[in-house]
Amino acid sequence: MTIDGAPAHQGHESMHVHADGTIHSHAHGNDEVHDHIHTPAHAHASGLGTKRMVQIEQDILAKNNAYAEQNRHHLAERGIFALNLVSSPGSGKTTLLCKTIAMLVGQTVAVIEGDQQTSQDAERIRATGAPAIQINTGRGCHLDAHMVGHAMEKLALAKDCLLMIENVGNLVCPAAFDLGEAHKVVILSVTEGEDKPIKYSDIFRAASLMLLNKIDLLPHLDFDVDAAIGFARRVNPQIRVIRISATSGEGMGEWLDFLRVGLASAVAGRQEMVDGLKQRIAELEAQLQRRSS
Repeated sequence: MTIDGAPAHQGHESMHVHADGTIHSHAHGNDEVHDHIHTPAHAHASGLGTKRMVQIEQDILAKNNAYAEQNRHHLAERGIFALNLVSSPGSGKTTLLCKTIAMLVGQTVAVIEGDQQTSQDAERIRATGAPAIQINTGRGCHLDAHMVGHAMEKLALAKDCLLMIENVGNLVCPAAFDLGEAHKVVILSVTEGEDKPIKYSDIFRAASLMLLNKIDLLPHLDFDVDAAIGFARRVNPQIRVIRISATSGEGMGEWLDFLRVGLASAVAGRQEMVDGLKQRIAELEAQLQRRSS
């Protein structure tokens, strides 16, 4: 795994277990190593039984969640509103990000781009004037909290900013990995099937918001909007849906309102932490004064 072309760190190993029982182990250093262990279908060859497989999965997710909590604490301290954008390849994530940055005049936005190869998306983001960093995962199919933490350090995020994390194009693996974000946002393009939410239910269940993108193309497609939304709410009754087009601008106002509310909440949370710290310092100083008098 590299961040903007350079190895992010040495000796880091991440593994995850797919729904079909495939365990992927990615050991990252100067020379990238990818080990693929297939279970339970090949458990007799690998020596891993179902119980051991489950334990490995629990250990991986526990380690990732610990990194995610570190990220979340760092973001909260700085009043940063972070979103994890997840979709299939070609859903229009990067185009939507560029349009969003252009419309959020006066708001600092930073972007972490996740792709298996190339830095093209990060270059598109930088062309808007926003800072962006590219994480190339090699054969890895998702970002994890450790990768994102390193990218956050390199970005040197400003206080009270918006952080958009564009995950690797994939509706499966990112569902299980918390990055420290405030919300997962799943993007479903109308050029895809309306049954995606029930085919890939985990990510729609984990998401707070579904952006139904490219709605400007609906007159040219056979896509059932109501069915798509119905399927999404079948797996996640609480999911919010915004119909959107980065090309025509339809729905962008509602999307920007969602971002502004989240930003305001993050900034208020930071101020609450600062006020609480000041109050605690005042209490300690008062105690010291009473003891010395």
